[in-house]
Amino acid sequence: MNAINARSKAPAGVMLDQLNPVIGTEITGLDLTRLDAAGEDWLRTLLAERMVLVVRDQRLDRAAHKAIARLFGTGELHVHALSVARGAEDPAVYPVRTNAQSKTTAGEGWHTDVSCDPAPIAASLLYMHEMPDGGGGDTYYASMAECYARLSAPVQALARSLRATHDGAFPYRTIYGIEPAAGTHYNKTVHPLVIRHPVTGRPTLWINRGFTTRIEGLGHLENRALMEMFFQHIETTLTAQCRVRWETNTLVIWDNVATQHHAVWDYFPNSRYGERVSVIGPEIEGL
Repeated sequence: MNAINARSKAPAGVMLDQLNPVIGTEITGLDLTRLDAAGEDWLRTLLAERMVLVVRDQRLDRAAHKAIARLFGTGELHVHALSVARGAEDPAVYPVRTNAQSKTTAGEGWHTDVSCDPAPIAASLLYMHEMPDGGGGDTYYASMAECYARLSAPVQALARSLRATHDGAFPYRTIYGIEPAAGTHYNKTVHPLVIRHPVTGRPTLWINRGFTTRIEGLGHLENRALMEMFFQHIETTLTAQCRVRWETNTLVIWDNVATQHHAVWDYFPNSRYGERVSVIGPEIEGL
């Protein structure tokens, strides 16, 4: 289904505004807790097409938040390793909290959520409870299908031939400078560098600065140079990106396989708080 058909099938009274031609749609006039079967199908189609959906003015408790997440992927909710280590009251709800005491913030830097899992997260849904005074706290998203399409043909062919390691402990040891908590298990998985998106079938880059540690079969200098080339390409291809401006009671749904994102921490020492629920997808495959 193309974007025009998805727009024409929107529930009555719902308004759609594209954030840019490639990625991202803002939705107003929709109550996600009152979708019928046709509305659920429409929402899944729109997410596959647009990859990032910004749904304004929602009133969601945790049960409703999780019910909406189950509409995507396999329907099985993801439990983050940190939720288990911290003994979270509800392990399927991952808190995203930053305040004046924070030394880091979740999502700062380009990444795909938990790409180290054998069957990665299909969709993540972040619901914003508190926005920082004075503004800030936007999130950038980038389409990995568009980034792949904008590589030259020789580099596309090279990328299709490669596989890379994704290590769940890497961001904590290397980016945040802390050892994972005792008893915490993080997956380490080798994935193709280019995958076939499980819903759309589009060729999609699968490498990110947050979790990818090395490309198989390359020497140290080759790894550093080639990985940095892909990272820079993703982070500087602005035509593949959209910027989400958050508001309290906004739910953003993103296709985690099709995108990367970067949460901007430009509001210190003010506070920002949201809750993320993610749903597992199928195992990903190369082309």
